[in-house]
Amino acid sequence: MMMISFSKHSLAALALAGSALALAVSVPACAAPAAPVAAPAFPVDGTLPHTAIPSHYAIGIVPDPKAMTFAGTFAIDIDVPQATDAITLNAAMLKIGEAKLVATGGKATALKVTFDDKQETASFAAGKTIAAGHYRLEGTYTGHIDTQASGLFALDYTGNDGKPTRALFTQFEPSYARQFAPMFDEPSYKATFDLSVVVPEAQLAVSNMPVASEAPAGKGLKKVTFRTTPKMASYLLFFGAGDFERMSKMTSAGVEVGIVSPKGSGEQARFALNELAGLVPYYNDYFGQNYPLPKLDNIAGPGQSQFFSAMENWGAVFTFQRDLLEDPKTTSPQSRQFIEVAQAHEIAHQWFGDLVTMAWWDDLWLNEGFASWMETKATDHFHPDWFALIGRVGGREAAMGLDAFRTTHPIIQKVRTVDEANQAFDAITYQKGEAVLAMLEAYAGETTWRDGIRAYMAAHKFGNSHTTDLWNAVEAAGAKGLSTIADDFTKQPGIPLVRVAAAQCAGGKTTLSLVQDEFTRDRVGEPSTRRWHVPLLVAVGGGAPTRSIMADGKTTLTIEGCGPVVINAGQLGYYRSLYTPTQLKDLAGALPRLAPIDQRGLVADQLELAQAGYQPMAGALALLAAVPGKGNPEVANEAIRRFSGLYDRFGDNAGAGKAALAARAIALWKPRLDALGFDPKAGEALPDADLRSTLVAVLGKLGEPGVVAEARRRFAALDTDPAALDGPLKQDWLGIVSRNATPAEWDKLERLAEAATSTVDRSDLFVRLGAVKDPALANKALALALTDKPGKTTSAAIITAVAREHSEQAFDFFLAHRDAVLDLVDASGRTTYVERLASTANTQAMVDKLTAYEKTIEPGAQKPVERALARIRNRLATDPRITSETTAWLAGQ
Repeated sequence: MMMISFSKHSLAALALAGSALALAVSVPACAAPAAPVAAPAFPVDGTLPHTAIPSHYAIGIVPDPKAMTFAGTFAIDIDVPQATDAITLNAAMLKIGEAKLVATGGKATALKVTFDDKQETASFAAGKTIAAGHYRLEGTYTGHIDTQASGLFALDYTGNDGKPTRALFTQFEPSYARQFAPMFDEPSYKATFDLSVVVPEAQLAVSNMPVASEAPAGKGLKKVTFRTTPKMASYLLFFGAGDFERMSKMTSAGVEVGIVSPKGSGEQARFALNELAGLVPYYNDYFGQNYPLPKLDNIAGPGQSQFFSAMENWGAVFTFQRDLLEDPKTTSPQSRQFIEVAQAHEIAHQWFGDLVTMAWWDDLWLNEGFASWMETKATDHFHPDWFALIGRVGGREAAMGLDAFRTTHPIIQKVRTVDEANQAFDAITYQKGEAVLAMLEAYAGETTWRDGIRAYMAAHKFGNSHTTDLWNAVEAAGAKGLSTIADDFTKQPGIPLVRVAAAQCAGGKTTLSLVQDEFTRDRVGEPSTRRWHVPLLVAVGGGAPTRSIMADGKTTLTIEGCGPVVINAGQLGYYRSLYTPTQLKDLAGALPRLAPIDQRGLVADQLELAQAGYQPMAGALALLAAVPGKGNPEVANEAIRRFSGLYDRFGDNAGAGKAALAARAIALWKPRLDALGFDPKAGEALPDADLRSTLVAVLGKLGEPGVVAEARRRFAALDTDPAALDGPLKQDWLGIVSRNATPAEWDKLERLAEAATSTVDRSDLFVRLGAVKDPALANKALALALTDKPGKTTSAAIITAVAREHSEQAFDFFLAHRDAVLDLVDASGRTTYVERLASTANTQAMVDKLTAYEKTIEPGAQKPVERALARIRNRLATDPRITSETTAWLAGQ
């Protein structure tokens, strides 16, 4: 699953004439129960009682999109390893009708069904002991179609023909397959699946496997039966149906890949398709296992989620349209890059997650951290000019943004409830997982690492695994000692801090004395007992790095050469690096000559250390100012964003320091924008186009007169030219206008949103209505979010947009309309939604409100609120010092 980051850029219903109640689908017959044989062992992880193990499902579905309900039949081949009073599996928000247990020879026993809504289970009892053996569990049921991405859900949009349209999709990770059919809905209960669906004749139905057959079902409907899936976890099952078209091609690996999108999408799918076609053979080679399904589709869905952008259903990836289709009128350079990155992530999951699946959600990082690491490797392979490896530093920083607080958790964490599973999809699981894997690959060596991965895949394909299985495979391939390092970084939380205690150059050699501590944001000065085996890569004077392991909290190194020292050369280590003031000054002078990845990593590292209070701001700001204005565009992008973040630290206090910071940033970076120009150039590199986008957005935010004037000029031109803003900078120009919008401009934005024919454009325009500085206009946006006008999946994003400028105002609105707002958020994101609303808060009043709110929610859902409170309290404690020291530094320039 591709998680939504906090900073990411942003029908008339089809009547089926009551067919959902007619139960027109006949379920493909499961294999008849055979004589008892040795039954498989129960999974060791999970929460289901050990009563039965599934081997095959046959599920039939008849949706009624107009009524937003569906009816279904299920038949599950199960093994009962030992006698039991009842068979218990997962079911949520389903009404099960008749149910029976079919034994060997076809003898059927009627079953009584009881539900446990809290545990989301259904127990099937026969009124007598069910003996060990093979059975088929059969039944009928009904369920509801959601308006958010959970279970079976509907997305409404305006088709390319201008007509209202409704499409159906499914989203099951982590625990929502149980809303689609009764299932053993845990990752280690793998089984094969047969799926049949009844849909309108003109619609395209998609699932994990190709269509096996289609047959008329009467009343303008057809029954579509899909081929049997490989053995897989329930959360990977997928079904979608709608007015779709499919663009496809055959890969060099002999697998057909396709992009399924709303009719009329046309060439908007071409870029994604070409990228998808290259990924399959690349991963075949890397993992040493050929993709085992005959086809691989990526399905574009309109709308958006507050939780994820894409999901790795085996053979049928689901991606929200904004992150899959390339529309030259609206797609930004960052969004174009994300199309590749998101696909690289989800296709990596086809092996790491789908072919081999973590046994339980404790090891979710095996899926997500690995796919995040692989997405960067694949993107760098296909697009080395995009500087994906430099961008990996940003992922490390996102992870450390959570990991520096006492509210953090280890990469491998205990998960017991659905809420806890949802909360596990965070920057620790994804970005820290990626950073640690990159560090371990560097320790093992690329070839040894890959050999270990291939052995791991071969040993566990079509099965489940634990983290230790991966470490054992890589160690067996030759990476001795890797498990010790890996355990330190995955089983305990936190960030190592490596301090330079002393440094001396003599005889052409530099001797360094390094000591280990823990970097933290809310426990600075407190002693820490945590220690890590830290793989070091230390470079002096631009020379080749020296490898070492810090095993006991301190080490002394003697390295050839003298000059500036980088104690995390290549930025492959997951640790912060604290230098002496003299060394930091030397690094600022040498920064333009360092490798771009070290430039970016050093700037991020030193600013975070300074903001946390480990060193004064002056040295870190000097490093930021030393980033070469004509240097690597990825490094420049980070530098201008860092100025933007510092600008936000000043809050609403428009004093001399804030103005001076804006002036300094504009003086440093307006020349780069002037060189790039306001408009794209033919053949320019994507990182340059992306840098232009960032410069326009940030300099506009800082109030650079020329950029603000250009935004208003282009916005005014819409009155006579509806295409005046079309192009890759559309959202940046609109961002400047909406932030500074007058009431008249806000009304114009609303009219543009209502008139937009593009699903993505319409959603983006509505969200822009919330991204305003004027609190009165923010109130109008909040009120709009509770109407049907923006669309069911856009409204929550409007409230989130308001929260970026007016966090307390958005939170108050949430409290006043709590149930209505939560209905606008997909189930996976509800626990963490309040954390998003509080992401920029910086007042004691907000602390008090969140503290009171925390008391109203279940203990298992409190962790995101605790994280938000930790960040706000830290801002209140550190922002005065940060802004004061920044103002003093600016005055001395």
